Amino acid sequence: MSMSDVQDARWERFMDDLRVCATVHTPLEVSGTLTRLAGLVLEAVGLKVPVGSQCLISNGPKEPVLAEVVGFSGDKAYLMPAGDTHGLASGASVTPLAPYRPIPKVGQVNKPPMPGDRGVLRLPLGAGLLGRVVDSHGNPLDHQGPIANVDIAPLERAPLNAMDRDPVREPLDTGVRAINSLLTVGRGQRLGLFAGSGVGKSVLLGMMARYTKADVIVVGLIGERGREVKEFIEDILGEEGRKRSVVVAAPADAPPLLRMQGAAYATAIAERFRDDGLDVLLLMDSLTRYAMAQREIALAIGEPPATKGYPPSCFAKLPQLVERSGNGLNGHGSITAFYTVLSEGDDQQDPIADAARAILDGHIVLSRSLAESGHYPAIDIEASASRVMHNVTSPEHLEMARHFRANWSRYQKTRDLIQLGAYVAGSDPETDRAISLYPALQAFLQQGMHESASYEQSLQQMNQALQDERGRRPNPGRQARPQQTAREGGVA
Repeated sequence: MSMSDVQDARWERFMDDLRVCATVHTPLEVSGTLTRLAGLVLEAVGLKVPVGSQCLISNGPKEPVLAEVVGFSGDKAYLMPAGDTHGLASGASVTPLAPYRPIPKVGQVNKPPMPGDRGVLRLPLGAGLLGRVVDSHGNPLDHQGPIANVDIAPLERAPLNAMDRDPVREPLDTGVRAINSLLTVGRGQRLGLFAGSGVGKSVLLGMMARYTKADVIVVGLIGERGREVKEFIEDILGEEGRKRSVVVAAPADAPPLLRMQGAAYATAIAERFRDDGLDVLLLMDSLTRYAMAQREIALAIGEPPATKGYPPSCFAKLPQLVERSGNGLNGHGSITAFYTVLSEGDDQQDPIADAARAILDGHIVLSRSLAESGHYPAIDIEASASRVMHNVTSPEHLEMARHFRANWSRYQKTRDLIQLGAYVAGSDPETDRAISLYPALQAFLQQGMHESASYEQSLQQMNQALQDERGRRPNPGRQARPQQTAREGGVA
């Protein structure tokens, strides 16, 4: 072989190496400098990364702080920290995180990240999370060792086409008598649980977590008291409920970024199980804390406030989160979601409550007056509604529920007159029947937290309550006298 042939072979190998390098995506290393820390927001310059990128802020011997890019203005990038910022100083280095690569399954090749994937948040998803309690980053909180049998996948995903989703056509048994019979839930429905503080929403969520006919339960405890996290898991969820559950906890002392991320993470976990063909029950407590976290972030970066201090981005984020749940594609898997909504001062016209009521498929209102009278669960059936009940129940069921509501509402409207003794029996036959049925209706709506009622049992017991007139005498008010005139026959 001549010298020219050797040189040609070397050039050929060199060109082959260049072609291989050109096919591998190797992003340029970019970094910025921390220039300002005011309140909750950090400012950095020299950082050319898209919104949503994850970054590490390094400051000498101090442990790096994780932060997310939430906005920019000119050459300034706004970041929201996911940890304690104590000890950070001006000039700290801000470096985007290298993208995580998902764990390949058997027989699959781990592909390199796509362009633009740098810094995208990836968290553990999969069956290995069942029975575990994790934080917003997927780190275990239950002291049961590391999490195995999971994939590291992106937190965000493209929304499903609304025309590809299956409609809600099948009833879901929640184990709660009042909901099964009067507010029937469809598999794949999204409902709001509206209540003030201390009315019993967590207990009701625990009942549904234990008794609902679902394959997997995902619980997102967002912005609640840290004490309630362990109590919900041990006392309300219970050992049996925990075996088929995944709990994501982002308590009130977590930064607003982690509270929002916790809600998105719980939804992503539910989406993964739905993609596997399972029926998922998603319980999120609460949607209001999620909106409050977004309010803190938006106001910190300078977004103008609108209704009650909530900036417009809060009302845009709510449907983006809620619409991720629901039925899957081609009938494979579903997510039935319950979101608790705090009504400040028991005001049902609270801006977040009003916005949530508009984007959800129904609302269950808990009444403080019922709770104070010892009526649990304190569901106000007059103020509550399920928008898909007519699609998942029979005409006989609908008629029976309408009859129940009519008698209950008629009694409530005449309650003051009855208690004052001003109602005269016989003046209105429909009211007389409502009065005679009221004890049975009231007993039907009450249910112990450790008591379960199946869908079929709920219908049978509702039918029995509507036929039971022995619970109370039909003449609770002043008895009509034989010589009573027509003028005296009404209200005294």
